[in-house]
Formats: sequence, C-alpha cells, structure tokens
Amino acid sequence: MKVSRTARLNGEYQKEISVILRRVKDRNPELKGLISVTEADVAPDLKTAYIYVSIYGVTEEESKRSFAILQENAGFIRRELAQVMRMRTVPALTFRMDGSMGYGAKMDELFKNITYSTPAESEGEEN
Repeated sequence: MKVSRTARLNGEYQKEISVILRRVKDRNPELKGLISVTEADVAPDLKTAYIYVSIYGVTEEESKRSFAILQENAGFIRRELAQVMRMRTVPALTFRMDGSMGYGAKMDELFKNITYSTPAESEGEEN
C-alpha cells in the first residue's frame, strides 16, 4: 500500500503541533481546557495547512477564548514547527474547530435515551 507524501506530512504535522501546543499552554496561562489536534490537512503545494482542534473547556465561553488564543499564536506555532520539521517551506497555519467529538458525545447521549423493546414485549403490551 502506497502512502502519499501529503498523508505522511499530515500525520507528522499533527504530531508535532500537538507537542508544540503543550509548550504554548505552559507559556500562556489563559489557554485552558483539554486541547487535542484531531487532524492536519496540508495542501499539496505546502503553502497552507488547516489544523483541526478539539477543545474541551469547562464552559463554552472558555473553549471559544482558548480557540481565539490559538489563532493569535499561529505565527509562533509556525515558527516552532519550522525549527522541528527542517523543510524548505512551512505552511501558513489556519486553525479550525473540530466539532466531531462534541457531536459524537451528543449522539451517544441521544442513543442512551432511546428505549428498545423486542417484538415479544410489544405483543404483550397490545393484549
């Protein structure tokens, strides 16, 4: 199975940005919540990259504030990434919120609330 260069780079960028985010979090005490990089999508020309992050904060407002801080620190994260990756060009980073984890948790909660009855139980209720 052949893996494309961009697929390998996506994985490397995701891993390295996760490590860099820990340093950013230590540097900036306003950055709160659990932050995870769920996906990195690097363009084939290596000029831009979308970084999808999931933030679990205590409140929705705290999560939004943490995301804004991430966006403000995109230049710093890019500079740190350039030192680690040793590539000719390091893409401009654009952070995006990944709502898939929250959506999955919401769906799990909805599935828990659904009651399931077997056909034998339904027939007993009709009589």
